[in-house]
Amino acid sequence: DTALVYSQVMCNAAGIFTSNRVKAECVKLTKKNIAGGKMQAAICNVCYANACTGEEGYKNALRMADFTAKGFGIAPENVIVCSTGIIGQQVPVEKIEENFDRLKAGLSAEGHKEARTAIMTTDTHYKECAVETEIDGKKIHIGAMCKGSGMIHINMGTMLSFVTTDCAISSEMLNKALKETVKGTYNCVSIDGDMSTNDTLTIMANGLAGNKEIVSEGADFDAFLKALNVLNTNMAMKIA
Repeated sequence: DTALVYSQVMCNAAGIFTSNRVKAECVKLTKKNIAGGKMQAAICNVCYANACTGEEGYKNALRMADFTAKGFGIAPENVIVCSTGIIGQQVPVEKIEENFDRLKAGLSAEGHKEARTAIMTTDTHYKECAVETEIDGKKIHIGAMCKGSGMIHINMGTMLSFVTTDCAISSEMLNKALKETVKGTYNCVSIDGDMSTNDTLTIMANGLAGNKEIVSEGADFDAFLKALNVLNTNMAMKIA
């Protein structure tokens, strides 16, 4: 019931969050952190949404970021924190902290198989996709896992999506690509008309593919955007 994502190097990052006036405490924290454009890890718990939980809920989100950062020797500001589940109940964060070492020990290239199911709540099956393309003569990979079943409405709804890529691309261009691709994908899905407090779509790019960093619009950016759009279209359809 807890997923952990980690990059061996610092990533450029961007995110889009629920447009609901009521936002979960983890959303408030992650939105603030990702504005800096740098992330290296993500932690996500299910069962408890950490929404409508007030000051204590925000402290719990901070605590999740703190012990995750400590476990990797990174800054808490470089950790994405997500929660999903029941609204109004405090996350038993001490249980996650007590088991963090075991969670960290489970990290591997095949760990996505556990992570994709760990983030599920009322989902009937896991949602995962990966695409490959070529940019600057280098193979580029983009992968994603998401959850979402109920509380899905136009402009993102309880939907969490974690996108990772080895493409070298600036946080500014990641943000531009994410905003562009979401228009015809996640923002077109409506299941039940209920907008969520926790919607979070993040992307982390660690640049390990070795392509020349994409810092402006052009052919390389267009190729990345096309691949990202294929990925997010697939994921949006899986949610529906």
